[in-house]
Amino acid sequence: MDDFEFSFENPEYRHRYWHSCSHIMAQAIKRLWPEVKLAIGPAIDEGWYYDIFAPFAFTPEDMEKIEGEMRKICKEKLKIERFELPRAEALELMRDEPFKVELINDLPEGETISFYKQGEFTDLCAGPHLDSTGRVKGNAIKLLACNASYWRGDASRESLQRIYGIAFPKKEETDAYLQKLEEAKLRDHRRIGREMQLFMTDDLVGRGLPMFLPKGYAVWQQLENYIREKERLLGYQHVMTPCVGTVDLYKTSGHWEHYKDNMFPAMEVDEETYVLRPMNCPHHMRIYAAQPHSYRNLPVRIGEIAHDFRYEASGTLKGIERGRHFCQNDAHLFVTPEQIKDEVSKVCDLIFDTYKDFGITDYRCVLSLRDPADKKKYHQDDEMWNTAEAALREVLIELGIEFTEEIGEAAFYGPKLDVNVKPAVGAEYTLSTCQLDFCLPAKFDLKYIDRDGVEKTPVVLHRAILGSLDRFMAYLIEETMGQFPTWLAPVQVKVLTITDRTNEFADSIASELNALGLRAEADLRNEKIGYKIREAQSQKVPYMLVIGDKEAEAGEVSVRNRAGKTVNLPKDEFIARLMNEVKTKSRELTIGE
Repeated sequence: MDDFEFSFENPEYRHRYWHSCSHIMAQAIKRLWPEVKLAIGPAIDEGWYYDIFAPFAFTPEDMEKIEGEMRKICKEKLKIERFELPRAEALELMRDEPFKVELINDLPEGETISFYKQGEFTDLCAGPHLDSTGRVKGNAIKLLACNASYWRGDASRESLQRIYGIAFPKKEETDAYLQKLEEAKLRDHRRIGREMQLFMTDDLVGRGLPMFLPKGYAVWQQLENYIREKERLLGYQHVMTPCVGTVDLYKTSGHWEHYKDNMFPAMEVDEETYVLRPMNCPHHMRIYAAQPHSYRNLPVRIGEIAHDFRYEASGTLKGIERGRHFCQNDAHLFVTPEQIKDEVSKVCDLIFDTYKDFGITDYRCVLSLRDPADKKKYHQDDEMWNTAEAALREVLIELGIEFTEEIGEAAFYGPKLDVNVKPAVGAEYTLSTCQLDFCLPAKFDLKYIDRDGVEKTPVVLHRAILGSLDRFMAYLIEETMGQFPTWLAPVQVKVLTITDRTNEFADSIASELNALGLRAEADLRNEKIGYKIREAQSQKVPYMLVIGDKEAEAGEVSVRNRAGKTVNLPKDEFIARLMNEVKTKSRELTIGE
């Protein structure tokens, strides 16, 4: 390995480092418990894991023992050597490791069977690895978790224990990573959503099918109203379409061929076959096709907050960030070729204007292209792909939008602009997208009459600004740690009484606020005011009005914001300032000293 490879910034070296750590961990486990059987132990995006078959459950104390033995192995500076064997010799070498034997037997005839050896430990592995266990800093190793898994992901096969680990070249780097994990736990939208009573899941309802509770749905509705109004002002026409469609609909669009594995199984009803829809473009194509069109009425912008269903693998499900049911802020723009640049520009303006409203600044733009070396998962039309990719690239350059290009990330029907956000913790992911499509309009035989009187096929822009409202809400929860700006907060004001004598005044304030379209609750319980304040703060309520005898007599309110700042104001002045804060969608609390 050359000097460049020894940089941890190099993904290849980082992969070798973590892959070697997985072998060091397996060696340590075999030293401590020779009776266990090894399955697989790959490097992953952050660290590694190894699947172990053991006649006991690994405890936190066991994990500490493994870490200690791993440190010893690192200090031993064992040489890591690769070698190959013929199939028969490989099977003999691994005769006491049934999972390895199965893997060897599944290898095609003639394929290389390689192993890596370090000290007394040998593992079946394609590699690559470091050249010595001494390359790994032993005191920077940390085992993170031990979870259940199944051999080859098959619930009917052996139950295994998957041990995850992380390591960096310096202990300080591992400590910083562990601190980041702790922050991620504090920001996890699933924990905050549960504590704030925003949403829930229920195994009887189904995995990956979150249910929004009243407070969570209040936030969801605000997001829906926000984006729907912005789109309305830009000429979008909103529709509502069914959550199911015939299989023939998706065969026509090409989704059945390219996306079937991500769809729920088909349903037979009255001699027709239906599926839960994974996306909305086929429905919108049919809406466009139902009316004749002229170049004079293009672009046609069809928008929908649409319920969609995708059969995501159970291991990828994550609260409302990734579920099997979600609602897309979807739209399809039917345009002439001459209108592509202008409409893409308007979509980008809408994306960046929305990000400005929500204070989103850490993002990057990606031009996602087809992989020309692996065309199987894409619509087969080289000329269409070359035209579409060149057109979208040219538009982005002309608009002055900085972007990187990523091969193999296009939709099956065309290239796309993805806007990826970098959250406070965790890996980046896509929120917004704008996709250029010459394919589906032709499949659905869409037409418009051009100015020369000739029928032509429109181009379609598929775009989503908030992406799915569910994922966007998860992003906001984790960015704000549940401390939504006032206009989004599920409860904007809590009116808290000190004594029962002020219940009527407090109740009237809450009623007045609610009548104005604000979200307020009166807490009239016979509890100490300190307890009521702490509870409201735990619910991240922006403003608490503390009402005692003095306030009731003077018609004033003692305002306490969730940051702990207080101010006394006439009731009507507080309401006016609160209404302005909500109207302007301020991201900051504006009331309080």
